[in-house]
Amino acid sequence: MREIIFDTETTGLDNRADRIIEIGGIELFNHFPTGKTLHIYINPGDRKVHPDALAVHGITDEFLTGKPLFETVADEILEFFGDAKWIAHNATFDMGFVNAEFARLGRPPILPDMVIDTLAMARRKHPMGPNSLDALCRRYGIDNSHRTKHGALLDSELLAEVYIEMIGGRQTALGLGSAVGSSARSRQSEDAGEVVVDIFTRPNPLPIRLSEEELSAHAALVSKLGAKGIWSKYRTSE
Repeated sequence: MREIIFDTETTGLDNRADRIIEIGGIELFNHFPTGKTLHIYINPGDRKVHPDALAVHGITDEFLTGKPLFETVADEILEFFGDAKWIAHNATFDMGFVNAEFARLGRPPILPDMVIDTLAMARRKHPMGPNSLDALCRRYGIDNSHRTKHGALLDSELLAEVYIEMIGGRQTALGLGSAVGSSARSRQSEDAGEVVVDIFTRPNPLPIRLSEEELSAHAALVSKLGAKGIWSKYRTSE
């Protein structure tokens, strides 16, 4: 399963007038980063960076001079995302800008069923909050000390770690299979680093290691629990 964790930085808060000036993305396959990333700075045309936005991300109008317009990088962005899910923190904000940019080019929007909002996930998982990206990094022990300003790629890298923790950590990527044999082993999938564990069943069960005295003591204990005692369901007759 392919997913893209992404983030955008913009000239302001109004997607009808403001523009995307940076987009960063991290590719995950079966919840593991593949090492493939997207990072593009984008010229917003005649739209200037609002001072409040500048204070958040530090991207100046001068820095954006000469950077490509969105229309020249739209295909690169769509090619990178492909058929993957678009995953963002407060995705309503980011997707509002992404779809506004595509609408200006006469392109179809990214549909809601292709989007996962990690802020909504966090609010369900941690209803008492706080659930900002910084707060979630602290909650999950993720080092974000180098995050002095917002940045699309850096925030995507941090969110990827948070997302993996929120869905259960690295163990969610373990695929369990079965085969006949006498031991267990793990192997690395060649296509995306997926760890697959092959579990082999023992052809003959191990002999009981309890002594007759221990078995008798346990049976006596179970008999005192009464008919509703759960251990009674597991007793076997010789």
